[in-house]
Amino acid sequence: MEPLVAFSGVRWNRQFSTDDQERALAALEDGQVLFFPRLAFGLNAGEEQFLSPSILEKSKNVSYNPATGEVGNTACQGDDRVAIANMIGRYAKMTKQLFANLLPAYHPGLTQARTSLRPVEIAGRNSSWRKDDTRLHVDSFPSAPTQGRRILRVFCNVNPQGKPRTWRIGESFSAVAKRFWPALRPPLPGSSFWLNLIRFTKTRRTGYDHFMLRLHDRMKSDEQYQKSPVGTVFDFPAGSTWAAFTDQVSHAALSGIHQLEQTFTLPVARMHHPERSPLYILESLAGRRLAA
Repeated sequence: MEPLVAFSGVRWNRQFSTDDQERALAALEDGQVLFFPRLAFGLNAGEEQFLSPSILEKSKNVSYNPATGEVGNTACQGDDRVAIANMIGRYAKMTKQLFANLLPAYHPGLTQARTSLRPVEIAGRNSSWRKDDTRLHVDSFPSAPTQGRRILRVFCNVNPQGKPRTWRIGESFSAVAKRFWPALRPPLPGSSFWLNLIRFTKTRRTGYDHFMLRLHDRMKSDEQYQKSPVGTVFDFPAGSTWAAFTDQVSHAALSGIHQLEQTFTLPVARMHHPERSPLYILESLAGRRLAA
């Protein structure tokens, strides 16, 4: 199976045919990446100034909350802070419109989460192995349990110098889960309660969240696995967009600078084939329910 499925079009609000809608949904649930080679995010006058690491306050990303319009982790103040919020907010609205047209079966269940601008070169960035996204991994958030909901993300390369965003796309989730399952220890009794009580987690961490986080960590910490030839390397050109269930697609961002990203969550029940979800696959390995 090819790791990418390409779609034509240059407009975020374009209408997709029924065939394209069905093809996109099937590809996502099969663990493929949707690729839009000519779907670019256009910068308005003066916005290129925000494509610089100097705009960051302390984090590697500028964050934006579509629900409130608030922007965080940026050193921009005054009019510049308003302008960068407007820029990232425009991207948030465009991605929401894209999915409304491309994935109408998902749209009623999609929840739009944080949006981010990533103006730092990922290659060579100093970080721990756990936070090193140049290592193959599947997404799982330590402080924000999904409780089984899917993580659907949309990325856009906005590099003004034409530099690509290079990804390594690994093996299927089923293969990854079977490979690492024997090394994934179950949670300690009561750990979910205490993590939520001390507010380390925003919501209760289920068994599913525990095993997904352990899988994320085991993948990244396994040096032999990271050095293995598994996977395909692909350059996403400047001016292109791509989307995937990143809790399912094993991926590593090897290089690139200046990217916009939008996260959505989706209940497994909204999928056409929920048995293909990480939740169902891990439950089959565990022999019990993990998100009850």
